[in-house]
Amino acid sequence: MSKTIGFLGLGHMGGPMAANLVKAGYEVHAYDPSAAAQEQARKDGVALVDTGVAAATARDIVITMLTNGKLVRDVYAELLPVAQPNTLFVDCSTIDVGDAKAAAEAATAAGHRALDAPVSGGVSGAAAGTLTFMAGGAEADFAEALPVLEVMGAKVVHCGGAGVGQAAKICNNMLLGISMIGLSEALVLGEKLGLSHQSFFDVVSTASGQSWALTTYCPVPGPVPTSPANNDYQPGFATALMNKDLGLAAEALRANGVHGRIGELAAEIYREFNETSGGRDFSAIITEVRERSGGSQTGS
Repeated sequence: MSKTIGFLGLGHMGGPMAANLVKAGYEVHAYDPSAAAQEQARKDGVALVDTGVAAATARDIVITMLTNGKLVRDVYAELLPVAQPNTLFVDCSTIDVGDAKAAAEAATAAGHRALDAPVSGGVSGAAAGTLTFMAGGAEADFAEALPVLEVMGAKVVHCGGAGVGQAAKICNNMLLGISMIGLSEALVLGEKLGLSHQSFFDVVSTASGQSWALTTYCPVPGPVPTSPANNDYQPGFATALMNKDLGLAAEALRANGVHGRIGELAAEIYREFNETSGGRDFSAIITEVRERSGGSQTGS
């Protein structure tokens, strides 16, 4: 592949994404301060460098997968002055729309180009190269990044200008959080009424209550063998991340005058659950619903 890629952030999502780029033949120079992330990256054939600056120097495209907007802005402040002119920066983190726009403006002011391109699909999607990318930025920059993004994802959508990719991600994950809470409440109600999990799944998965949360990420063991519920709710998509994303959604609802009662409530529910979730997947919210409903599971 002709383009060289710098990659910063080799965690549960970034690591497999970088590995897929290497498998596709791209020259990837990556950095992450975590020793565990570095070890896995070496196994995956990713070329490691000692600093973020080294990862971003003399690259055509620089991809970041970081934990929050402040970190993205801080990393950009460090990288933009050293990157070669007209570098395309692609941020795949999930951050506030305002932070995404600020990062893009900083990149442009420094003589570079930028896309916000957050992802959906979780760790399994990152490993399989089946993520969905939601991109915001100029059409020409999106077209240049598209072949790279298509290596890591099964669906890549140009949503609009700078920050609009993040808007799509925030809206998507607000709906996902709401869906998982509603699904969990319905499953626990079914348990109380004597409905087995399998019967619930067989009916609802082909009826009007069908959702991705049920058919792909079912929060009880059995009906979807690959869901985290079958692995003691190991993430997956950790509750802490859903808590962060719903917090961003709640802030956006308030900032834009949207009467989002359910979105606000979902954010509150996951904020409380995050304090006791023990790092489990966000689908473990069903255990909280069950516990608050008097305990025992009877629908298996």
